[in-house]
Amino acid sequence: MTDLSSHLSTTADAYDAVAVLYDELFRNALDDVPLDRAMLAAFAELARTAPGTGPVAELGCGPGHVTAHLRDLGLDVFGVDLSPVMIDIAREAYPDLRFEVGSMDALDLADGELNGIVSWYSAIHTPPQNLPSFFAEFRRVLAPEGHLLLAFFESEGDPVTEFDHKVTTAYRWPIDELAGLAGEAGFVEAGRMLRETREGERFGHGRLLMRKGE
Repeated sequence: MTDLSSHLSTTADAYDAVAVLYDELFRNALDDVPLDRAMLAAFAELARTAPGTGPVAELGCGPGHVTAHLRDLGLDVFGVDLSPVMIDIAREAYPDLRFEVGSMDALDLADGELNGIVSWYSAIHTPPQNLPSFFAEFRRVLAPEGHLLLAFFESEGDPVTEFDHKVTTAYRWPIDELAGLAGEAGFVEAGRMLRETREGERFGHGRLLMRKGE
């Protein structure tokens, strides 16, 4: 087993173990965070008006609440997650939506099939040395002018920093460095947001909205 395969297996097992509790904690997480809803709304508008006709994928969808929110914003959307238990919960909660078990680094999708990708705190567990391969896969499956929305924990002046995420090891990123890494993979920045911590949160939050370049 390669280091990346081992990491993916560990991540899937960790989320399987906490899936029910995770769903209970985060099912309504967007309700009181208007800035997060605003970024998702901006992404949805861009995805709806992009030249391509393909669907949108939420990669690392967990129990599916963000996927359902994107559906409510008018998108043809489906979810993919490493954790089979998470996918089972999502299918039960949102039977009208499509959810699949899969990995962000090896998507069962044709080149240029998607109009957009949302990675909502799902790339945070990826070891920094492996993230370029994930971005390359995102670019492969996106149609020309397709958009990518990344949500992550921002490092607030520090370099890329490993931290003790409550599920499994994760990383905080400087927003400029993450944008640069995506740029090297062929993405053009369309917008960004930094959100301060709220009560009960440990770290600040970053949002990057990217467009597939030529």
